[in-house]
Amino acid sequence: MQTIKQLLDTKGNNILSIDPNSSVYDAIKAMADNHVGSLLVMKNDNLVGIITERDYSRNVILKGKSSKDTPVKDIMISNVLCAKPEQSIEQCMALMTDKRVRHLPVAENDKVIGIISIGDLVKAIISEQKFMIEQLEHYINGLAT
Repeated sequence: MQTIKQLLDTKGNNILSIDPNSSVYDAIKAMADNHVGSLLVMKNDNLVGIITERDYSRNVILKGKSSKDTPVKDIMISNVLCAKPEQSIEQCMALMTDKRVRHLPVAENDKVIGIISIGDLVKAIISEQKFMIEQLEHYINGLAT
């Protein structure tokens, strides 16, 4: 069972963030430029929120606001769920499914050390299952000879 720390060691600890006073336009542009669906909202290296494409569509577009005039702090989620490095992929998958979130910052000692997405977890689970299938096939083939 792989831990979130092991996943981050493979994936990398790249953290994309934005200041809460930046415009939503700048946040969406940064997401598009980096091919990601969320940004952590950081103030003085402290996590104060998260902004996602979903937040943009529901809180700017549908409410007729201007993305260039709306600050990130007005639409970000400030009560951010975080994963811990020692948690398993399965635990985080259950948390994300239960809370209906697609991105989880990973924090250790109140410091953000990475971020994971539902896609990262699915990819890791598929990789683990593929490895297990290969091991079982080798075992079965060994018994047949």
